[in-house]
This record gives sequence, C-alpha cells and structure tokens, in this order.
Amino acid sequence: MLDRRLTITVMAGGPSAEREVSLRSGAGVAAALRARGHRVFELDPVDSGWRLPEGTDVVFLALHGAYGEDGTVQAQLEELGVPYTGCGPEASRVGFDKVLSKERFVAAGVPTARYVVVDRPDASWPEGWEPPVIVKPARQGSSIGLQCVRSVEEWSGALAEAWRYDTRLLVEEWVQGRECTVGLLGGQVLPISEVRVRSGLYDYRTKYTPGAAEYLCPAPWDEETAERIRWAARRAFEAIGGRDYGRVDLIVRPDGTPVVLEVNTLPGMTPTSALPRAARAAGLSYEDLCECMVELAWRRRGEGVRSASRMGEGMP
Repeated sequence: MLDRRLTITVMAGGPSAEREVSLRSGAGVAAALRARGHRVFELDPVDSGWRLPEGTDVVFLALHGAYGEDGTVQAQLEELGVPYTGCGPEASRVGFDKVLSKERFVAAGVPTARYVVVDRPDASWPEGWEPPVIVKPARQGSSIGLQCVRSVEEWSGALAEAWRYDTRLLVEEWVQGRECTVGLLGGQVLPISEVRVRSGLYDYRTKYTPGAAEYLCPAPWDEETAERIRWAARRAFEAIGGRDYGRVDLIVRPDGTPVVLEVNTLPGMTPTSALPRAARAAGLSYEDLCECMVELAWRRRGEGVRSASRMGEGMP
C-alpha cells in the first residue's frame, strides 16, 4: 500500500444517466481514502468548466457512463498530466462501446454471444434469427435501456425504447445460463461472483434495488469451470487494452462454457458493489481496495506527470 499521504481528487457525478450511482460510489471512495489519512477533495464534473483543486496528486475516477467511462475525461486528464485511476482513453472508449468491444472479443478469440448491430430505429427483425433476443444501447452502462424481446411483435417497441439512449444498438442472442461477474485488480483475477436474480432480468432496476438479486462470492463453481471463467475474463480485459482494474460480466452456459457480455472499465464502487465484494473475498477491505487503486495510478507518475499545483488551475 501507499507509504505516503497524497492529495486525491475524487471525481463523481458528472452528466451521464448513471449520475446518482456515481455520486454514491464517489462518497464511499472519498470516505475510505480520508480514513487512510489522505487529503481528499470531491469534484462533480457536471459541466465542462471544472477545475482540479490545487495540489492534486492523483484523480480517483468514480464516474460511470458517458463522459466518465468513454475515454473523454481520461483524455482531458492525460492533457493535464495528472495520474488517474483505471484504464486509459482508448481502452475506456472501446470498453464503453459494446460494438467495439465485441469486435475486439471476436478478434481475440474471446467467447461471446452472437450479435448484430442496428443503426436505424425502424430496422426490421434480423434475418435468420429467432426470439428471444436482447437489445442494448451500444454506449450505455448499468444495463440502461436494455430490452428483452420475447416475440417478433415486441421488436418495434423495444427498438424505440432502446433508441432513447443511443443511436446505435446491439442485438444479442439471449444466452441461457448463470450470471457471473469477475473483478480484476493489478493483474490478478479476484474471486468469481455469481448473480442470482430473484425475478426478471439483471437490468438497471434489479442492480440497484436492495434484495432484488443475491450475490454469491466466491461462486460455487468446480475448478475446471472456474478456470475457464477466469481465462475468459482476463482475455476480454486484455482484448480492450485494460489496465489496473475492471470488471467483466459473463453468462455461463449449462455445459460450463463462459460467454463474455461486456467489460466495465470503471465498475461501481459503492461498498456493496460487485468489485468491492470480490475484493473482500480476496482479503482486501474496502479501504484497502480504494488505496490499492490509487497506488496503481500513483506508480504511473513520471517526467510527463505534473501535480495540479505545478500546472496552474487545471482545465482551461
């Protein structure tokens, strides 16, 4: 862990549809880092005029959704030369775009669900497909806008609803199996979590409704299946160019085959989120996890990285 106290700015909130969850993540992180003795500022980049507090050594990104996870804020921080937590601009951009991620998965041999891309709100039912299918906005997180289409008659309505969130949609086969999520931290794969939804889909409502899902960590897998899951998660994270930490969501078919759905480059950081839960199973407290994430960013400081105190006021 860190051998010195730092000035850390936690960025949370922002302009995305996941603003409220991000604020909860940020509040938890800020409290944890203060408990470790660090000087912590909290910054909500709800508009483009934000400025880093003077003296910032590291930025902790607790942002979710557009702007925070799509590479935009990462590119701005690269320009400022301040180390920040999580993936770089390109990996963030690819990880946030489900279509780009799919292309990387396929190229890297990562097992993933069959898919097609829809770029018109009046698109017809995909030729050669049978329901049910899942429709997702290509560039949203937390399953926002996700639609389950159980019949061809539901197709138009599902497209219209998903189209509210993005002008490019991903249509996937509905994979039957057990929902899993795998955290990665500092090159290590954390214990696998299984998500058991009490009813319906694992969508935005289910994720953030207390009691709507049960989480088992470590998940009850035989070692052979667990190793396949870990391999798929690591390979998917590598395929998008991920670094430091992230979370990979999968479904495991009844025959034990893992199917990667997506990579989350800035996963939820509320104390009860999946990544902190997996870290606890590996022996890391929430405070340990937050400080480890800062340390991974702090290691990247160098000649090209300046603190905000040496570069003026931050964003112009």
